[in-house]
Parts: sequence; C-alpha cells; structure tokens
Amino acid sequence: MSDTITLTSAIDGFSFTAGHVRPEGPRKGGVVVIQEIFGLDQYVQADLQRWAARGYEAIAPSLFDRVTPGYVAEHDPEGFQNGVAAVGKVGMPAMLSDIQACIDALKDKGPVFAVGYCMGGSLVWLAASKLEGLAAGSAYYGSQIAANAALPLNCPVIVHLGAKDAHIPAEQAKAAIWTAHPELGVYVYEASGHGFNNDGRPDSDLADAELARQRTVELFEANGAGA
Repeated sequence: MSDTITLTSAIDGFSFTAGHVRPEGPRKGGVVVIQEIFGLDQYVQADLQRWAARGYEAIAPSLFDRVTPGYVAEHDPEGFQNGVAAVGKVGMPAMLSDIQACIDALKDKGPVFAVGYCMGGSLVWLAASKLEGLAAGSAYYGSQIAANAALPLNCPVIVHLGAKDAHIPAEQAKAAIWTAHPELGVYVYEASGHGFNNDGRPDSDLADAELARQRTVELFEANGAGA
C-alpha cells in the first residue's frame, strides 16, 4: 500500500507530493520511479507496488504539482496534450531538482536507483548525467535520450526501446547511444511499442515487460542493491 509524502525542491523551495512505498521484506535499496506525462496514474502506482514487492523503498515524485497538485491525466489525445503543456510550464530544471530531492530522501539508507518511462525515461538519462547520488538508472523509451546521448554519465544506465514504437526509431536511438556509450545495455523489444511497461496497454507485451524488469533488477543488483 502506497502513501503520500511531501518533499521540498532545492531549485525554488517548492513543496511537492510523491507516492511512496516501503519495501516488503529486507530492504535492498531505494528507487525513484519517474512518471510518464500522464502523472502518477494507475501504471505508476502499479510500478511502485512491484518495486516494494522486490524489496525496494520507492518514491514517485508528482512532477506536475507546480501546474496541478496531484496531476493525473487519461492516456488519450487530450491527456497527451495537457501533459506536453505541463512539461513546458514546469521545465526540466525543476523536475530534475524534484528528482534530486527524492534521491536525497533515500540516500542515507543505501544505494539509490532510478527507473522512468517516456518522459521519465528521458529524465533518468538526464539525472544520470546531471544529478548526484544515483547508483544506476533504467530508462524506458525516452524520446530525448538520443538527442542527449553524448552527455557524460555519472552511473551505469540501461535503455529499453520498443521495435514497434511509432514515436522513437529504436534502431536509430540505439545507434546514437552506442556511438557515445558503447558500454551501455540498449535493448530493443521486438513485440512491443511505446509504453510497453504499462500492463494491458495496446503496445504492451507481457513477456517483453517482464524481461525489461528483470534486466533492470539485475542492473541494480550489480550496482549495490541488497549488498
């Protein structure tokens, strides 16, 4: 069962809310779960529970609280447009500052990891380059990763892409990432499109989603989880 906590962003002193779950069983680490543009919807909530079940304390910042506290939108054209507008109003620096506040809330208890989806996938990549305190990151179908592929990274990152993604040319993105960071794991899932971590969505293939989750767990375990 998740609860809601309040954290403060260093960039402007703004207090924002975040979904929070405690680990089931022995604590293996902390995970910052970074939303799509639809807010802390049922798919984010499900992801929080998955991480808790695996032994992680997880925090999902509500990144659009500066626009609408507790923002949640439908996965439809209107929800997409509203989310794009919210990104423009909040801005990447503020969202990264909120993510840093989540990292800081977890870092004294053990290693901290990040996982993010769509917009959140791009933010994982940026966080791995620009923020402090992450042990590793798992970035799902972030449209801005390829454009920022040359950024130096402070921790290992793996990237998950859907071969059927109409928004992100998966092979082109993989090539861009490997040109700058040939050591990273970049995985293309042939049966899946955009948003495939969201169980039950049209572009989701359960086998692909479970494989990506297992690869993410293995990355975290290789970088201090449960140690």
